[in-house]
Amino acid sequence: MQPAGAPGDVLACLPAEFPKIPGQIPKRSWKLQYRSTDINGAPVAVSGMLAVPEAPWPGPNPRPVVAFNPGTLGLGPQCAYSKQMSGAHEDAYEIEQLAAALKAGYAVVATDGMGYLNGQRHPYMVGQNAGHALLDAVRAASRLPESGIDPAAPAGLWGYSEGGQAALWATQLAASYAPELNIAGTAAGGVPGDLRVVGNALNGGQYAGFAAAALVGFHVGYPRMPFDELLNDNGRQAVAKLSGSCLIDTIFGFAKERVEDYTTEGLTVDEIYALPGPDGTTWGQIADRHKLGVGIGAPGSGAQYEIEFPVFQYRGAKEQIIPVETEERTRTAYCEAGIPTRWKPDVDGDHLIAAKSAIPDVMAWFGDRFAGAPAPDDCGR
Repeated sequence: MQPAGAPGDVLACLPAEFPKIPGQIPKRSWKLQYRSTDINGAPVAVSGMLAVPEAPWPGPNPRPVVAFNPGTLGLGPQCAYSKQMSGAHEDAYEIEQLAAALKAGYAVVATDGMGYLNGQRHPYMVGQNAGHALLDAVRAASRLPESGIDPAAPAGLWGYSEGGQAALWATQLAASYAPELNIAGTAAGGVPGDLRVVGNALNGGQYAGFAAAALVGFHVGYPRMPFDELLNDNGRQAVAKLSGSCLIDTIFGFAKERVEDYTTEGLTVDEIYALPGPDGTTWGQIADRHKLGVGIGAPGSGAQYEIEFPVFQYRGAKEQIIPVETEERTRTAYCEAGIPTRWKPDVDGDHLIAAKSAIPDVMAWFGDRFAGAPAPDDCGR
């Protein structure tokens, strides 16, 4: 059953404790369900969480909101970020981010992303879905009357890895999908900007499970495209296992696996990309639609995605999961489009460690944006 109402409307809420947020910060918090829009324009219910510090906001302007999209958690329904923060499951590697924002006095709304409610499946890496869900989380935060959040409050979009893709898709969609929001800036790290590049790089490697999960996620988003009919018994077993796995099992349960071993014809990633659907569109063309930095421009440029606020992109100095070249190309695309872009390619640690190491830089950057300071630009203009 499709949810009623407008995008961002709160469908259900429940006061909740989130003991996995460190620091014992006095706060009021809720589990949420809110309405969003999927890639086909259909209304869909999404889950998430909201926390507001009990301490009064000291600033002259409304209390800012940080909208957070976690990195890869897995496809299993138990993997939802709000469930993990409530202690129902423990697998997430991003727990300090919410605490940092709350300590700064900001309200925090975190989306689980689409596909973690009963009867749903997570459309992993379907970027437009993720962007809509993150923007609608900002809307939902102020539409819960008990939150006390002003609809005009400045908001920051934040995510890393899968969450970084979501944050940049929300950035690209904001002007057309949620123009009323007062977004001050986006922080996006470890961004898988080009899924063709990422899929080929991961296949057969230590983190091959992410590539396999993305194929499942795209099947959820594009169910009419060829998928089930391609699978052999090994492939069907892999899909079933991935559909119930969280992060650790996705990594270690599928290390060194190859997509070729999952199909009856031994199809490579590129051969799957070449397969057309009923209307002639290929998987590769669909993947290309999710390439970040394409069709972007500054306000008034007439670009498909006009971006009205600055971004901060970053990655770990020892990045070992997302190919560095696609992170570099996404940053370059934003610079060439005239978007003020801070770039930090030397955050301490590898892909997983850098998510935490970057927190002080991200919080300082958001603090400046919420204060109205000029945005730094590392594009060399």
